[in-house]
Amino acid sequence: MKTAHDLVTEAKARVHEVALEQAEEAIRTADVLIDVRESDEYQAGHIPGAIHMSRGLLEFKMSSAPALTPRDLKVLVYCKTSGRAALAACALQDMGYLDVRSIAGGFDAWCAAGKPVASPASPSFD
Repeated sequence: MKTAHDLVTEAKARVHEVALEQAEEAIRTADVLIDVRESDEYQAGHIPGAIHMSRGLLEFKMSSAPALTPRDLKVLVYCKTSGRAALAACALQDMGYLDVRSIAGGFDAWCAAGKPVASPASPSFD
């Protein structure tokens, strides 16, 4: 029986991970940047410009958004540390997307490098 670690290791062997040093350039050239973490993780902070599609709903949301159905889109995905992103990238490749990459180290590495983080503004109750 395969473990989650086994599946992630296999996925990482299939996908192209962008090193953190090249992540900002990869984001600039991507057609879409997708955060595949859970909603509460995204709300706590995310890479500026990222849209949220949790890993569990990724395939459904990609299939139902006409702007995201062209298979030649440049797709960049990330998660907390890069495991879910690797699995997501494999799923997108299996769906026929031709240019899918993930950010090595994920959001944790992004934050540790002092890169900018976006978060929703808190409502004011004044």
